[in-house]
Amino acid sequence: MPQPVRVFTRHYVEMLGAMLLGMAVLYPQWALLTAGAAHDSWATGPESDALAMATAMAVPTVAWMVHRRHGRRLVVEMVLSTYAGFAVLFPAYAAGRMTGMGLMMLGHVLVPLFMMSAAMVVRCREYAAT
Repeated sequence: MPQPVRVFTRHYVEMLGAMLLGMAVLYPQWALLTAGAAHDSWATGPESDALAMATAMAVPTVAWMVHRRHGRRLVVEMVLSTYAGFAVLFPAYAAGRMTGMGLMMLGHVLVPLFMMSAAMVVRCREYAAT
């Protein structure tokens, strides 16, 4: 495998690892905080859960990218792609075309497969060179 492809792939796997860490460590904290919230509270519901999940995934991703000395533009793009993976589904959920579980499940597919890889492919040279 050529060096740039290896570096790009390593970075993608590192980002997946950071996101998994956030899902395993940070998101449960959100679940604990909102466990006692009233059902009609701003803190309950699929949209807020999806945004909390995106945040939990983004925090360790940002930390890792800063550690690896990526520029601000790349960090911001990666964070936006994480939120976008869930946010693009909000209209379908609001229209009753998907359940809250569907929103969360499909969001987890979109973030790494489409949004994150698309953000990386757009800046392929930067990700393959670091």
